[in-house]
Amino acid sequence: MTVTLADLTARTGLDVLDHLEREVTVPVIDGLQAQGDLIVIPRALVPEVTVRDTADWRRVPPSGLELLRSASGGNPHTLVADAGTCRWTTGFWDVERLALGVLQTSAPAYLVHPEHGGTGIAPGAYVVRRQREGSGPSRRGSTFLGGVRLVVD
Repeated sequence: MTVTLADLTARTGLDVLDHLEREVTVPVIDGLQAQGDLIVIPRALVPEVTVRDTADWRRVPPSGLELLRSASGGNPHTLVADAGTCRWTTGFWDVERLALGVLQTSAPAYLVHPEHGGTGIAPGAYVVRRQREGSGPSRRGSTFLGGVRLVVD
């Protein structure tokens, strides 16, 4: 079943900015994907992120869970899914300290953002992380001489 951005906004009550085409089909991806400053990574690709045995899993409601909001108070990234198909936890350990949470979904779930529109997440388990960027020349690996900061869009 294909879902358009108009379907998502009608289903969730979330809105997007006027410049976005609402009749576009929202792609559902089972691999690595990004929406602005969020990155959705198949859990198998980040084994260093571990969910605690005592993790509290929340069901993702059709109206959504806000995962991140930009620094100035706008532009939330909201995870939405059909009732009973997706769950989310913040009970994890991430040595990189970039993860916002881990999701497991048995049907497509979606991220909705006012400026970016919608992106679909195929059934599976994923880690949702923030982006970070470095400045200045790299001294070694991901160590940047100018520093590292989280990306905020």
